[in-house]
Amino acid sequence: MRYGAIDIGSNAVRLLIADIIQKGQEITFKKNTLVRVPLRLGDDAFLDKKISPSKTEDLVKTMTAFRQLMDVYKVSDYMACATSAMREASNGADLVGRIRVEAGINLEIVEGQKEANIIYSTHIAENLEHNKTYLYIDVGGGSTELSVFTEGKIEAARSFPIGTVRMLDNADEPETWEQMKDWIKEHTKNYKHLSGIGTGGNINKLFRLSEEKDGKPLNINKLNDIYLHLRSHSLKERISVLGLNHDRADVIIPACEIYLTVMKWAAIRQIYVPRVGMVDGIIQVLIDKNLK
Repeated sequence: MRYGAIDIGSNAVRLLIADIIQKGQEITFKKNTLVRVPLRLGDDAFLDKKISPSKTEDLVKTMTAFRQLMDVYKVSDYMACATSAMREASNGADLVGRIRVEAGINLEIVEGQKEANIIYSTHIAENLEHNKTYLYIDVGGGSTELSVFTEGKIEAARSFPIGTVRMLDNADEPETWEQMKDWIKEHTKNYKHLSGIGTGGNINKLFRLSEEKDGKPLNINKLNDIYLHLRSHSLKERISVLGLNHDRADVIIPACEIYLTVMKWAAIRQIYVPRVGMVDGIIQVLIDKNLK
């Protein structure tokens, strides 16, 4: 059995095809195929509040290709979600209709809290120490989702329109940063020794650059050192010398800034990076819906 997960983000569009594995009562999945297309819809959505005709065509072509791939892989169920860029695009609903007709994909534009809930479906908190409190930080191209976990349960959660592509486009608002700071201070003030949980493509890449062992946390000082090292190189050097993908080499800088700022405001010294994201959560949602 195979499931498909489509995530239409502000920086990239992803398709994950996963094999579902059942062993007795336990149901897990193994990643079979992951396709990532760097469409960067956020540049249109955050500046013009509309997805341009050229990117609309690229998105429809991508969705058509994803539909064909899922057919070839004989995917039995799928879920397609669009996040921050499509939420803010005035023609987002029209695009959903066109994708349904031309690509044969039912797409849902999800709100920030549902986006966060989908990622929580990976049961990240279950693999952490239940007597500890964590601030969950998911940084995307258009938004940052924050949640306070204590004893494995969500105490508070909020989505903020602060993201990597939005920052590159200078479309983030100082007032929003202040709101995020106030929210963090208010909801973390009663917890000592708070740890972070970081998800998103950029923190995954930063963790690999740190050369920490899987399961070990990334210290804020080491994260800051990586940030300064990346900043010391030009965009061109980050691609040619450091080997970053073109669509990662620019957004990784504002991503560092968001993670470091949130960790500083919450007095977090270390962050765990479980290397899961939206598409992993979608697969888990499908498992929970169909098999549990």
